[in-house]
Amino acid sequence: MSLKDRVSDDIKTAMKAKDKVRLETVRSIKKVILERETLVRPSGQDQLTPEQELEVLTQLAKQRKDSIEQYQKAGREDLAAQEAQELEIISEYLPQQLSDAEVEAVIDDLIAKTGAASPKDMGKVMGPAMQQLKGRADGGKVQALVKTKLGG
Repeated sequence: MSLKDRVSDDIKTAMKAKDKVRLETVRSIKKVILERETLVRPSGQDQLTPEQELEVLTQLAKQRKDSIEQYQKAGREDLAAQEAQELEIISEYLPQQLSDAEVEAVIDDLIAKTGAASPKDMGKVMGPAMQQLKGRADGGKVQALVKTKLGG
């Protein structure tokens, strides 16, 4: 079942349950999916690939995290709580996040494979790391870990 189909089913379920927050969040996911599909149609693609769907969800989750941070800085805990609820719903569609130890193991392996030794070699590790960990680990966390490991 594609993400679009799953989201459509969840919209119906949320409507029946009268779950307003879930309904709005799931509708926003579907809206972004439909917009992205419109953008890829000229290239002959009917629907999004799983990688593109993951990209959409990751983008939505990142937006919510940024909003939570901004609302907390502004002292708007009510809005931060609402964004946190939406983030929780979006996270249900994302793949299971890796633990810090698992992320660290992947980074250690990549550092060994690439022969990276200093902060100058960060690019050698970050590209493959983000490709391998896409959607399963926070990019900021990965970058900080790579920087620490390379002595940056």
